[in-house]
Amino acid sequence: MSYLIKTRPISAEQTIHWFNPPFMYVCMCVCVCVCVCVCVCVCSGVLLLAQLLHEDPVLQLKCRTYEIPRHPGVTEQHEELSILYPAALVTIDGFSLFQSLRACRNQVARAAAAGSDVIQPPPLAYKKWGLQDMDKITDHSSIGITTLSVFDQMKNASMLGGFHASVKGSPPAMSQYITVGGGPYTGFYYAIEGSSQPLLSHVALAVASKLTSALFSAASGWLGWKSKNEEESVQKQKPKVEPATGLPVRFGLPDSRRHGESICLSPCNTMAGVTDDFGRVTLLDVARGIAIRMWKGYRDAQLGWVQVSEARGERDLATSPSMPRRHAQFLVIYAPRRGILEVWGTQHGPRVGAFTVGKHCRLLYAGHRLMGVNSVTSQGWQIHTQQVCLFDPVNGALRAVTIPFHLALSDKKSERAKDMHLLRRLTTLLRSREVEPALLESEAQSVLLDIKHPAIKKQALESLLSNKNAPVSCLTNVTRALLASLKEQDPEAVDESLLQFCSSQLKLLQLYTDVQLLHTPDISPTEPEHPSFSGIEEDLARVGPVLQRYTEMNSRPCVSFAQDSSGPLPVRTFLSQLEWVNGELRVIKQPDTDWTQLGSFLFWGCLSGQSPLQRVCETLQESGISPQQLLSLLLSGWLNKEKDVLKYPDAVSHLGTLLSTLSSMKGAVDESWDGQSVSPWWQQVRTACVQSESTAAALLAALVAHRVAKNSITRLAESKFQEEWECVSMELEQWVVCIKQLEDVLALQTLLCLPSPQGSTGGAVTRCSVKTLLESGRGGVADYVSKLIFRQGMSPDVLRDILQRRGENEPVEQQLQQGKEEKLEELLECVCQRFPNSLSPDVLFAHCSWENVVQWNKDPEVGQYLEWSVEFLKMISNPHIQFGVSAMMWQTFIVKRFSAAAFLMEKVGKAPKDRLCRRDVGMGDAAMRSFLGSSVQLLQALMEVSYSSVLPSFPFFSRADSAVEEVSAPDVCVEEVWGGAEGPVSIVELALDQRSVHYPLVQHHCVLASLLHAAMTFSLRLKPLSLFDSKGKNAFFRDLSSIQLLPSGDMDHSLVAVRQEFLMNVLTGWVKVLAESEENGVKHSSTEDMWPSVCMELSSILQVNTDILRRHLVCELYNQGLDLRAEEVMMEVQDKDVLGSQLLVLTGQRLAFSLLHSQSQTKPNMELLARLPPTLCTWLKAMDPSELRCPSVPLSQSSRLINKVIEMLPENHGQYSLALHLLEAVDSLHEEP
Repeated sequence: MSYLIKTRPISAEQTIHWFNPPFMYVCMCVCVCVCVCVCVCVCSGVLLLAQLLHEDPVLQLKCRTYEIPRHPGVTEQHEELSILYPAALVTIDGFSLFQSLRACRNQVARAAAAGSDVIQPPPLAYKKWGLQDMDKITDHSSIGITTLSVFDQMKNASMLGGFHASVKGSPPAMSQYITVGGGPYTGFYYAIEGSSQPLLSHVALAVASKLTSALFSAASGWLGWKSKNEEESVQKQKPKVEPATGLPVRFGLPDSRRHGESICLSPCNTMAGVTDDFGRVTLLDVARGIAIRMWKGYRDAQLGWVQVSEARGERDLATSPSMPRRHAQFLVIYAPRRGILEVWGTQHGPRVGAFTVGKHCRLLYAGHRLMGVNSVTSQGWQIHTQQVCLFDPVNGALRAVTIPFHLALSDKKSERAKDMHLLRRLTTLLRSREVEPALLESEAQSVLLDIKHPAIKKQALESLLSNKNAPVSCLTNVTRALLASLKEQDPEAVDESLLQFCSSQLKLLQLYTDVQLLHTPDISPTEPEHPSFSGIEEDLARVGPVLQRYTEMNSRPCVSFAQDSSGPLPVRTFLSQLEWVNGELRVIKQPDTDWTQLGSFLFWGCLSGQSPLQRVCETLQESGISPQQLLSLLLSGWLNKEKDVLKYPDAVSHLGTLLSTLSSMKGAVDESWDGQSVSPWWQQVRTACVQSESTAAALLAALVAHRVAKNSITRLAESKFQEEWECVSMELEQWVVCIKQLEDVLALQTLLCLPSPQGSTGGAVTRCSVKTLLESGRGGVADYVSKLIFRQGMSPDVLRDILQRRGENEPVEQQLQQGKEEKLEELLECVCQRFPNSLSPDVLFAHCSWENVVQWNKDPEVGQYLEWSVEFLKMISNPHIQFGVSAMMWQTFIVKRFSAAAFLMEKVGKAPKDRLCRRDVGMGDAAMRSFLGSSVQLLQALMEVSYSSVLPSFPFFSRADSAVEEVSAPDVCVEEVWGGAEGPVSIVELALDQRSVHYPLVQHHCVLASLLHAAMTFSLRLKPLSLFDSKGKNAFFRDLSSIQLLPSGDMDHSLVAVRQEFLMNVLTGWVKVLAESEENGVKHSSTEDMWPSVCMELSSILQVNTDILRRHLVCELYNQGLDLRAEEVMMEVQDKDVLGSQLLVLTGQRLAFSLLHSQSQTKPNMELLARLPPTLCTWLKAMDPSELRCPSVPLSQSSRLINKVIEMLPENHGQYSLALHLLEAVDSLHEEP
């Protein structure tokens, strides 16, 4: 009993979407058992298809997949699955198989969804050929459909039919099959299309596959592991097997003693490799049916094919872009007995590779690709070859066989193969790190001169020039020798592109050598000192203090990298950044870092005063580089060496000399420029300065360029106008604006360079430029400063004090403390003076408020961020800005978490635990408590700014004239030089565009926020939404600008009772916290003392009797022993009679505790109790002192309390006499020693 399992990847569209194209892997199992059938299942073991095609055991199963035609005349081959039996061959069309498997998979999915376990697979369409005239068949190969030429058709007709044979007008299409085995050794079969109709197979078995079964459980039935009764039922259901159509062998390779073992078809179906039991490997020509080559000594050989396409060169693409590429085929032979893997070129090529491998390896070659593909679905696919791999089971290694195309040309007359060998030799030499320069030069020159092919020669030269270890002298000598060799050859035979490349690279190498020689320490500048430009000293003195502060802020040590070192520029980097185009030397456009290296190499020696400035400029001018690119390189080197520039005081004068020299070059400044228009030359300087984040270096460059341009304009004006006219130039106006912008940015950048406090939030130092500020809109400056204030941890009160001192114009030095805070406030004061409009107090407060709430949203656990955000918001004086920012904060950051907190508390019915808060709201319970408190403050601020104080605060009135309507909206102004700022809309502009809110809806949310805050603060049980009716619930979490239907009229008494109970619980909780604080000696904060007033305000809105809450608060305070606070609240109580009755009970509880429940009962106390009236004694015994949270109260406080009660109770009150008796008892007890 045997079985065979083969896996085929099959395309399944819309099945698994992370492949392109998506794959669905199925397992094809051919089982030889009681019933021989073809079984197809998925990887999970679910059976898709089982068909009985032939009753003999299966010998071989092969697959032919779709191939993209490489040429228009090639016949398109369709997919096919072929199954070999001892005397028959079954072929199944790939398209039909793919459709059947897709239908089966759909049935499996539908059955699984319906809970069924039965599927009915459709039958397969197939062809069955009875292979005749061969004694034994061991392997086969399906070539596909072929069409003979007219000559071959006539030849075959005459040989088969004789002299009188008739020939059809067109050659018929035939399917070709090749078999190997014995008698004959190889057989060639041709089946004419249409000679046999496809057969429809019957269902082999009544398939009822369990959809969740594994592969083993499913295969157990297929492999014959069944009971006897099951086998008998299978025999009864055995379907009819169609007979095979006879197919005689057309011809073969007879060899009575030789028996074929396997056949391996080449990728393009032109050749096939056959192994036999004599240890030979025979190469067959499939079309002609002959053996064209044979290798011996390869017993038990395993074969594979590799097809390689030729890589096109630039010259080939230019001459024949439409010509198809050439392809070469290599036969891979693995001989296990010898432990060797060989690669042979076909058809008659040499052995191009041999590798010693293990003797237990396996050569893996599928011979097919993805099934289910046709000419439509393969559109856009890249033609790729099948991979050959060698698997070593000893160490688990999987090695791929990769062959370069040029090995197919490896004969004695192939110059290309020799050139590739020389190129590999040069590459190996360049990879060696320990090689002498002289040896490198001689070997590289020898290799380059020996290479014949121009493209390979150019590639070799490029490899040499890009090597980092080759010295410049070696590169120069080798390039010069190669150029001389090319010039000696026939001009028509020399590749023009190679000649130009060598000439340009030699010029670049010479320029590199000249510049490097000028920068050597042996050469000192010999030019006379250039006089300083007029006015530059005044400019430097004016910006000196700002530069000094900026230098101090940037003097801290920082991390440096090896690639940022200030060493000499490597020659390969120099060559990679310059190119010759039409006889002109140009700089290749690359990132700023590369321009920095090149600019520093060319000009830093001049800027630092170590190189002859005039000779360097003459050398660069003679090289052919345009003045514009030289200017860009100079500015790039200057701007990116800011720290070095600030160390050299003379660098400014050297920069001025360089700018003056470059400006005088031909082609620098347009000759038609008259000074009344903007010069492109100087505009290039301004553009570089405003784009640079090295603000100090940019400011110095702008000052110098301004003076050079002014001198040039002055000379131009003197040459045109002899009179002494004052020159007013548009160019100079542009420089004035640019310098003012750079000075402002320098002050701002100095502030931004302040180090953040240790452990604070914030990353690296923020860098800015004039360009970034202009692109950041009107709020860019305030945005930068607000981020810095947040990183520094500056509180709202401190910032307010700084801005107030700025408004009062008081000397800063007299009010600042020493240390780091002094530096921060000083720099902030300087920036605010330069940006009076962009950093006005309201604008700065608005941005600080927004920045804090943004940071809080990133880390909600830090409640201080949101608290400070609300504090900054309250400091905004303009109601329009304050209103807009608060509305945006609520809608953007608060309402989502606020609603989550409300729904969570409604769900659990109490203050939620930390875990639930983190899950639903995204923060812990402590952070949530702070968040709700800040939400109350935010909504109150929004109410205050949108409500007029003229009318009383009542929830059922519409919003009256607000402060927003009483004050006109401010204009968002910026400084004059920053008027061109364009970019995102600022926070202030967004705030001014906010729509007005519906005041009752804001108040409605504020009430809910207060309730939530109280429940979280005192850990109370509460379902907040249940305190409102349906209208109130539906109005929550709506847009505050919308008009919602809010509760009106009298509320339901049960709802009011629930509200009253909660507010009383809040007051009780506050009294408990207050007592604990006084016991521990903790000072009360203003936020803790505000809860009674909050409850009273809420009571008026929630229709709860305020007097009841005040009486409850008085009783709770007396209950806690806080008699003085209770007396303060008592003054506001309206119904004194009820309060007196309540306090009378409380006084009785105190006296009962002293007389009856005290641990220190004395004889006088007992005698006093005996003297009391019976009614009072009975009443005292009915009191429960355990209800008192602080029963041990001095008798003086109890005496004072009973006096208050007597004052509140009228004489005709039913408990008035009881109060008098209590007073007598307390006084008597107080008089006892």
